Amino acid sequence: MSEGQVANRFLELSIYRNRPLLPHLSGLKLEYAVLQIYCKDAGRREAELGFNIGQGTQDIGFRNTLNILFDIQPSVLVKLNVKDVDGNPTMASFIISDGVERLLDDSVTTIGNSDIRLAAAQREFTPIFDRPESGYKVPKQLTGIYPLPGRRVAAYDEYPDFFFQPQVYRSNGEHVMLPPGKYNVTYTRGPEYTPQQSELVVPSGVKEMEATFQLKRWVDLPSMGWFSSDHHVHAAGCMHYESPEEGVKPGDMWRQSLGEAVNVAVVLAWGPSWYYQKQFFTGKDNPLSTRRNILRQDVEVSGFPSSHAGHIVLLRLKDDDYMGKQTIEEWPSWTLPVLEWAHSQGGITGYAHSGWGLEPVTPTRDLPNYVLPKMDNIGANEYIVTVTQRAVDFYSAGDTPLPWELNMWYHTLNSGFTTRLSGETDFPCIYDERVGLGRSYFKPQGELTYDNFIANIKSGRSYVTEGGSHIIDFIVNDVEMGVRDSRLMLKKAATVKVSAKAIANLPAVQTEEGKRIANSDFTKQPYWHIERARLGSTRTVPVELIVNGVPVDTAVVSADGKWNDINFQYAIKQSSWVALRIPGSAHTNPVFVIIDNKPIAEKRSVEWCIQALDQCWKTKQGNIRSEERTSAKEAYDRARRVYEEILKQAN
Repeated sequence: MSEGQVANRFLELSIYRNRPLLPHLSGLKLEYAVLQIYCKDAGRREAELGFNIGQGTQDIGFRNTLNILFDIQPSVLVKLNVKDVDGNPTMASFIISDGVERLLDDSVTTIGNSDIRLAAAQREFTPIFDRPESGYKVPKQLTGIYPLPGRRVAAYDEYPDFFFQPQVYRSNGEHVMLPPGKYNVTYTRGPEYTPQQSELVVPSGVKEMEATFQLKRWVDLPSMGWFSSDHHVHAAGCMHYESPEEGVKPGDMWRQSLGEAVNVAVVLAWGPSWYYQKQFFTGKDNPLSTRRNILRQDVEVSGFPSSHAGHIVLLRLKDDDYMGKQTIEEWPSWTLPVLEWAHSQGGITGYAHSGWGLEPVTPTRDLPNYVLPKMDNIGANEYIVTVTQRAVDFYSAGDTPLPWELNMWYHTLNSGFTTRLSGETDFPCIYDERVGLGRSYFKPQGELTYDNFIANIKSGRSYVTEGGSHIIDFIVNDVEMGVRDSRLMLKKAATVKVSAKAIANLPAVQTEEGKRIANSDFTKQPYWHIERARLGSTRTVPVELIVNGVPVDTAVVSADGKWNDINFQYAIKQSSWVALRIPGSAHTNPVFVIIDNKPIAEKRSVEWCIQALDQCWKTKQGNIRSEERTSAKEAYDRARRVYEEILKQAN
């Protein structure tokens, strides 16, 4: 799609189908319809409008068409003054709607068979487009979204707004174009901020006006030394367009991450548009980066020959072409060689959207559970092999069904491995609403830099959250999470003291949407959400003490946006890992309590790992190239020997 073609698509049309008109034709000889027209340009523009009721019903000579010259009055330039809580200018998210009814619920079929996007962003129609399991229902009243989502083209617009989102991102001093009228504005800046609403009145007879928006926080993690990250964001593929360009540019993603207050956003080039997007890879921070916000290009090995064994995220690469290979097809067909190559250049590695393929063959919501995983998809499948080779640094969480993704991680921790947890969104593939829906918070030693972010992922001085709750300053005796290798060394069994600070934020009265999320199955989006932690209809959530994957104690805290001191005492009888979680919302990295230098080795978990290893080979071997299969089988056999040796030491 060229720039000229974009310019010619200046009209959006929709038939008004609400009262007092009927949603369908009544059969009368003469009926009237109201056509709603949206135009993105001002001035004199001509369009040809036509009407028919299907192929073959056009009038002879196509007399059902009419050329109309529109004289389109200009909208008002509304300058936005956007202030952070400290008064400094910032970027924020804005949803601007006019409250005018557009479509009726019974027009779902019409929506599904056409390209009408006047009423809302594309995500409003997600269930119609292949995701009925989401539980979303087209509302009886859809309200107009401005700027019009269906006419947004990031490549050519003054501001690169995405067509599949209802919101736009604007920084202090930037503007939106709005016709005179009344608008409802919802504005915020990521999960640390409180969404606010205001009415915006745009008068007629003026060219410009200003509106001020003062943001509010309910929690301020950066002021406490904790910074947010999302290591899995895409600028191409999935919801992004392929034309006029193959995805969007780094600057467009920068606005998204800044508007959601993500301190470190990693944009991953992957199979779709690989050869176009890799031009932005430099092995360094993007020049847009600042002291408080970092944008980096790295790689997800997805859409590559090894993808069947699990998509992998490679961070802090210096070179993004595997061993000098020029095409995707030349890359290895299983994951271990790629992980080792990334490590050889100082990068770190982890599996993406971990839960895909780890669904138990017999359904269960237990965590941990000992049911064999299917190993049939693109999550952390071959992790069961490569973790034994010390080839994996982190394990992704936050964007797949929670029991599926955490069960594998728990069992490998119970087998003595120390892979750390890191949060991700996989925007705009698993989630297209916004970046940072799944995120980590980390506490760097020193300045906020990409290298310090990487160091915190490796050390585990971080926790994963969807943003509705936080757990910081997690300490077991005198060992803080992520410090001193997270190891507490004891000579013998002892009672340990566990402390932390926790905070959560829920509406005092649960909303209908909150009830839907809380009552939805764990396999339905959103997979992580603070409403999943709410205890009944109260405003409280549990903070659980986890030892070797099992909750052994619980503290109940009010989700009123205030910090709570968390304290536990627990008798550790054997070497164990200890963590805290708010179920479905937040999870810390572990502290490892080592007694008498004995390894962590839970017999049932090690046995589960061996069974999962065999299942992985069974499902993956056929997709590994014949010339690579021998070396892959040797790695699987080495992994089995590692697990068998651990099993000998298991209690």
